[in-house]
Amino acid sequence: MQYKVCHSKQYSMKPTLLLKQGVLAILLSGGLLTSFAQDIHFSQFFEAPLLRNPSLAGIFKGDYRVQGVYRDQWNSFTNAYRTGSLNAEYKMPIGKGDDFITTGIQAVFDKAGTVGLTTTQLMPALNYHKSLSDEKPMYLSLGFMGGMVRKNVDLSKMTTNNQYNGGGYDPTLPTGEGLTVPNFTTWDANVGLSFNTSFGEDQKNMLFIGGAYHHLNRPKNSFYRNASIEMNAKYVFSAGVKFNIDDYTFFTLQSDYSQQGSFKEVIGGALYSYKLGGDPENPMYTIHAGAFLRWKDALIPVLKIDKEALSLAISYDVNVSPLRTASMGRGGFELSVSYVGFLDRDNSSVDKVLCPKF
Repeated sequence: MQYKVCHSKQYSMKPTLLLKQGVLAILLSGGLLTSFAQDIHFSQFFEAPLLRNPSLAGIFKGDYRVQGVYRDQWNSFTNAYRTGSLNAEYKMPIGKGDDFITTGIQAVFDKAGTVGLTTTQLMPALNYHKSLSDEKPMYLSLGFMGGMVRKNVDLSKMTTNNQYNGGGYDPTLPTGEGLTVPNFTTWDANVGLSFNTSFGEDQKNMLFIGGAYHHLNRPKNSFYRNASIEMNAKYVFSAGVKFNIDDYTFFTLQSDYSQQGSFKEVIGGALYSYKLGGDPENPMYTIHAGAFLRWKDALIPVLKIDKEALSLAISYDVNVSPLRTASMGRGGFELSVSYVGFLDRDNSSVDKVLCPKF
């Protein structure tokens, strides 16, 4: 799956036309649109928290965070997908207690197939963190995210079965598609709830659980003006645990379960982390290595390195779905960058012991 749920099923059809030039026919046809047009997401899902659940915004040690993820998939055998995500969050205390509020924004760009089916999203987010304890970090967070979604396609690059005359392809023949406008704009909204806390003798272990409901307004999802086709609602359940082994090493486990329409996805795995340098509180570098599995689709090795506030991660999908015959096991390459920092202000969270983080 490229980040549209049920990828292998979508591309198990035999005609090469559907693999290289007929992506539009699948995504635009009224009968199939509700089945196949699923959401964008990443193998490094832990580096795009707002796409998982808007209530995960602000659950980090810092006042602000900026994250970017880029994905390039399946170019080994077709001009398939290029996807980018950029999110920024700003967290600050609110009131006289230990509550926090996070504002953020999520931007996504996705381009798919020879016809260049392009999706652009721009969604502001707001998350309130309610403290549940005066003795340790323990928060219940409620987040909302919503904004504009725009889709467009290059009609000049579209080919359909109607343009094959029995002897070959004839570009002068009509496509047979009643499509005159190559773009449309719609609006989308998501909501999520999460709980996070520290645990253990030294309270350095962390965990979170959460659930999100995406497309609560069922946005439009068709290039045809008179088609009443909407995005399926999506449910995402997330969990993560960070276990400290000693001052220099720890494990982080994360997983997501997603369901959109009749399609389901399970992804999960772990990273082992080691701090380099003489001071574990301020290490020179932190190295993370591990793997994730998208069930029945891909094995995903991950390597990540932290240098102070900056993190860089790289991963690659090894395809294990029925599509591996065509892809020869090759899937998607991903690169992510993250920067977390503190601001020089009176109410900075740098001195806050009770602060939502993971």
